[in-house]
Amino acid sequence: MTDAAQSFLTDADRALAERFLANGFVVVEAEDRSALDRIRALAAELAAKYLKSPTPDDVSHFLDRIHEKVDAAQLNDLRLTVIGGLNAAAWLRPAYYGLARSALAAICGNELVMQRRLNLSIQLPGDESSLLPVHADVWAGDSPFEVVLWVPLVDCHDTKSMFLLPPEPDHAARARWDELGGKSTEDLFRAIEADLEWLSVPYGKVVVFSQTLMHGNRVNREKDSRWSMNCRFKGVFSPYGDKKLGEFFEPITLRAASRMGLDYEFPRGGLKAES
Repeated sequence: MTDAAQSFLTDADRALAERFLANGFVVVEAEDRSALDRIRALAAELAAKYLKSPTPDDVSHFLDRIHEKVDAAQLNDLRLTVIGGLNAAAWLRPAYYGLARSALAAICGNELVMQRRLNLSIQLPGDESSLLPVHADVWAGDSPFEVVLWVPLVDCHDTKSMFLLPPEPDHAARARWDELGGKSTEDLFRAIEADLEWLSVPYGKVVVFSQTLMHGNRVNREKDSRWSMNCRFKGVFSPYGDKKLGEFFEPITLRAASRMGLDYEFPRGGLKAES
């Protein structure tokens, strides 16, 4: 970016952009902590209802120790029940967006589309059935212009979190794709393991990361369960991949001039040149 273009950004936006470009992600405080608490409380309430348990007083402890109440065989039913209930709440998507409104604007712009349904991951300690092997979403047809807003509902660290390959080693790995591309996902993980960044994200903070970078998770070797949500955002006018506007994405912050421009129709019969 030129110096002239940089001068149009605030110091805060420029610093955030530089961190994102250097690391492939930023960790920021949730902009609306009350909204985050409300989302977490609803997740716990829905899980407790599924388990026919009382609504917990200590939500953090309840979520961390969910593996004491459910096993791997029940886990997907629990996850689907909770994410279904969360997505049914009319306030969820605006609240989720509000967790990182400023960071998303600085990184993606202020006219955005948002994934229509949010996702939830629950990873029990020692459970090998909930793994996301190393991958980049663009490999499966996602647009390289998308970012992911990743929101932990508990403290996430080490193997209770996710890993990401920063831009420089990711670029180097892709340059060696003739060698690495034919490997299994486990072999690929071993080849890049030394360069991986494990995200440490305490509850109350959120992550915006580029899904063009290799990322994933491993078996949770910590003593507590992981709960995290994720949702994709992109600029409304940036190129789309296989996930299309109106199908997967929905505009959320389209501005008045864009709405007017999209609705504009030239006069019927065309324009006549002046003689």
